[in-house]
Amino acid sequence: MAEQTQKKLGIAERLYTGQLSYDFMKARKFWFTFSAVLVALTLLVLLVRPLNLGIEFKGGTDFQAPMKIGATTVDDVRSHLNDLSVADLEAQVFSLGDSQIRIQTRSLSPEETATTRAEIAALAGVEPGDVTYNAIGASWGQQITKQGIIALLVFMGLVMLLIAAYFRDWKMSVAAIVAVLHDLVVTVGVYAAVGFTVTPSTVIGVLTILGYSLYDTVVVFDKIRENTKDLEQTNHTYSYQANLAINQVLVRSLNTTIIGVLPVLALFVAGATLQSGPLADLGLALLVGMIAGAYSSLFIAAPLLAWLREREPGMVAHREQIERRKKRHEAKAEVKASHHREAVAATATTSPTGTTPSDAQARQQRRTASSRADRKKHK
Repeated sequence: MAEQTQKKLGIAERLYTGQLSYDFMKARKFWFTFSAVLVALTLLVLLVRPLNLGIEFKGGTDFQAPMKIGATTVDDVRSHLNDLSVADLEAQVFSLGDSQIRIQTRSLSPEETATTRAEIAALAGVEPGDVTYNAIGASWGQQITKQGIIALLVFMGLVMLLIAAYFRDWKMSVAAIVAVLHDLVVTVGVYAAVGFTVTPSTVIGVLTILGYSLYDTVVVFDKIRENTKDLEQTNHTYSYQANLAINQVLVRSLNTTIIGVLPVLALFVAGATLQSGPLADLGLALLVGMIAGAYSSLFIAAPLLAWLREREPGMVAHREQIERRKKRHEAKAEVKASHHREAVAATATTSPTGTTPSDAQARQQRRTASSRADRKKHK
């Protein structure tokens, strides 16, 4: 009956009860090494191929012209930009909906701006006055970049304080921030590898995935805290209970990630197909970040937390106590098994009647026979 009940349990129930599990703690060296290699490759990509910053960060000129957008409009406009009078525009072309084209170039002088504006108007078939433009200085872009970095550092500091206060464990803060930094580096590395332009949409996507990664990590940590409550009164180590917690939330984490990734994937495909820069930028950042966040919560944050906690003196003493209990239990089991073997061996000699008397019975029979012989002799 118990076997039939066990067969009826689904994967989620078997993971939750511990009947089915993956040993994240035993394999953490492999995953730590894999993540370190991934981060190293990402940094190498950034050195070889730096980020392609948008004009919002490095400065430039942004032109927008009314134009009916078709399936090949963006490609056609991009091919005609080489014929413009101003050389080395470093232009990027995007569509804004179905009725406007957007062209971003390097910083231009007033004369170059006027010339390029007129040629874009001719290309779009409109008057020069219908083409709007916005010049962004390099100093403004540098200021925005600096403020963004400061905001990111403040964000991480506040997150560490919040997690440490909520869980009352600073090691959880360290593990969570390491996972967040991993997600950030991987996302930036993918951007550098594919050559996408870093725009404000990219920043929005990165901030969103940082929050998503932290949410997934906090869910895992909350289950670990629940499993490790009154740990000293159990015969399980911190790593065992943490591994159980990861398996218990594994299905939930996978389901949440899949459900979240599907619409983001659709957003990215739509942006890439329609050649809409902001949509594609946002979609790629969210797609890479959500996958990296789900991975880091399970394979980096929780195993790193367990590794840090297991090095505490209290946890070391708890493990030693568990080992002593285990040895005493094994010793008692060995004594019991030894007594059983002696009893079995004592019955190995078979009596004339077909029974197998013990050694004590055999000695008693010999003493009885000797006493009878002595009595007969005295008579």
